[in-house]
Amino acid sequence: MTRFVEYDRGSGEINIRADISLWLIPLILSGIGILMVTSATSYITYDESGSPFTIGFRQARYLGLGFIIMFLSFSVSVDKWRILAPVLWVVSVVLTFGTLGIGAPVNGARRWLRFGGFNFQPSELMILAVVLEAAKIFEKNSSNEKKCMHIILIIMGVSAFPLLKQPDYGTTLMFVAVCMGMFVERFGWKYPLTYGMLLLPVIVGLVFMKDYRIIRLVSFINPFKERFDAGYQIIQSLIAFTNGEVWGAGLGHGLQKLHFLPAGYTDFIYAMLAEEMGLLGTMGVIALFAFWVLRCRFLYKRARDGFETAVVWGITLTLLLPFFINIAGVTKLIPLTGMPLPFISYGGSAMSMAWMRIGILLRIHKSSLRAAE
Repeated sequence: MTRFVEYDRGSGEINIRADISLWLIPLILSGIGILMVTSATSYITYDESGSPFTIGFRQARYLGLGFIIMFLSFSVSVDKWRILAPVLWVVSVVLTFGTLGIGAPVNGARRWLRFGGFNFQPSELMILAVVLEAAKIFEKNSSNEKKCMHIILIIMGVSAFPLLKQPDYGTTLMFVAVCMGMFVERFGWKYPLTYGMLLLPVIVGLVFMKDYRIIRLVSFINPFKERFDAGYQIIQSLIAFTNGEVWGAGLGHGLQKLHFLPAGYTDFIYAMLAEEMGLLGTMGVIALFAFWVLRCRFLYKRARDGFETAVVWGITLTLLLPFFINIAGVTKLIPLTGMPLPFISYGGSAMSMAWMRIGILLRIHKSSLRAAE
């Protein structure tokens, strides 16, 4: 691991070498997540197993696994990540296609592959792989904006196909936004706006192609019209925010976990946090994440080359966009998408892949320190 503290023999001073906030803030957020997952599931697991900590302990194990993956990803040099990018993308696409045939069905969708007792969501790996491959393409074709756009569209099309078949439209739109965000950072808005306008009718058509998407849109506009069906979750989420007020009901004292708010420890963990920790707790989480994004911005400015800057920006987007999508969904600012809250929502795949990204950021930070010496 990077030396976070270094002794300067010449001056006799101790210098802080690395920006520990790159991993410390995600660790704090993960700790908050474990507390909230434990609280949100205690009532259920106590009835089923006699212990209120079953799912909370499982989330803690996922965090431990995430730390191991972070160290492993940190041990790989940036140049090796550049070489591995296309291989990682192909593997992730193959695994995602694999969910269509042998995927474990959950809530009507096949998004997970089962390895022993662990469910793995390949799309989490594919998002990171697309970031690395896009960064490599941008670096290799930095003088040919049109060629870059066409290659990225091909990668997006191949990657999106199995996601649309699962179906997982939220992840599809999110990784398209990440790709376009990376392109805009490097080349500007010209091509994304042009192709976006051309694809807009297709996106609208996808929304109105299935009845359940129309119902979800209607429930977003007026959840009380479907208060016992599609609008039920968002109504219960808003009730959780109301119950929490400023100071919160106290950890473990929330009422919505008593079978009122479905998915309270996954997609709606932020609503559970609002009920038990109040406005102060929710604003604290936003402040922590905002500070982490600020540190990523400083790393972006210190990166050595175009590949590193694109990777830092892309990884930041892969965590920043789900953060805002989740919060905006549970507060009724946008329609619900089923996007988990990074580091906080329950889930092994999301936790593991999030910490893998942290390891890559730390590796880039180390290489930028060496370049500055």
